[in-house]
Amino acid sequence: MTAPARVALATSAMGLAFDADLPLMLEALRARGVDAVAAPWDAQGFDWSQCAAVVIRSTWDYAERWPEYLAWADAVQGATRLDNPAGLVRWNTDKRYLGELAGCGVPVVPTRFIAPGEALVLPEHGQFVVKPAVSAGSRDTARYAEHHHDLAAGHVAALHAAGSTAMVQPYLSRIDEGERALVFLGGVFSHALRKGPVLTDVGVVDNDRAPHPDLVPHRASTAELALAGAALAAVPGARPLLFARVDIATADDGTPVLMELELVEPNLFMAHSEHGLRRFADLVRERAAADH
Repeated sequence: MTAPARVALATSAMGLAFDADLPLMLEALRARGVDAVAAPWDAQGFDWSQCAAVVIRSTWDYAERWPEYLAWADAVQGATRLDNPAGLVRWNTDKRYLGELAGCGVPVVPTRFIAPGEALVLPEHGQFVVKPAVSAGSRDTARYAEHHHDLAAGHVAALHAAGSTAMVQPYLSRIDEGERALVFLGGVFSHALRKGPVLTDVGVVDNDRAPHPDLVPHRASTAELALAGAALAAVPGARPLLFARVDIATADDGTPVLMELELVEPNLFMAHSEHGLRRFADLVRERAAADH
């Protein structure tokens, strides 16, 4: 008798503690006869090559060791199936991809990237946001008012000292209407959630803030689905992706605009979508069985 395909859901110490999707996914996969396990991406001695597939789930500490993380993704893909693929991990974990999407005509939040050694230019009017180009869960991110240039400059200097490229974006005036997260599985829209604003304090870097406050189900509009489709169509590489989350907000003119395209380790909010969880587990089983 052929042994069931082993699938590893790659996580982290933080993910093991806080990833609400992880136990749901493991249970759903095991119910389908998959030998599903959770393993921190940096686990010593874990043999990724013994897995029919590795699914990146909640590797939420990657930003602190980004080169090591990229090397891990390359090594895993060299040994087995990795979803989503290593090349996409490299592309999507650096938020400079937003510039590429904008160049493809995708409406994105206007973003200025400031690398170490480059001149600091901050908005003269309106509130704005400073964050690192490589970050997860709104870490090292803060919102500033126009009279906070000294604070913001210090924030950028700290990011540069750590070797990070800084991002500066306008703080959208309609963000209080909620950011929408559209989840796609196997290239097909699955479900959507709306969450409240994250950067509620001005001039404060708070790495303990909840990344997804006040979650409620959301019916995606035609315009939001069109924006998500355009963003995903501009992603380089093969398709369909196992999973994707498209984060959208409302621009000042009332049109939807892309905040982030989450293709590596996003919360997929499976507790809010039974059919999404079923589809995810079915897709993972089918892909693992095909390669087993």
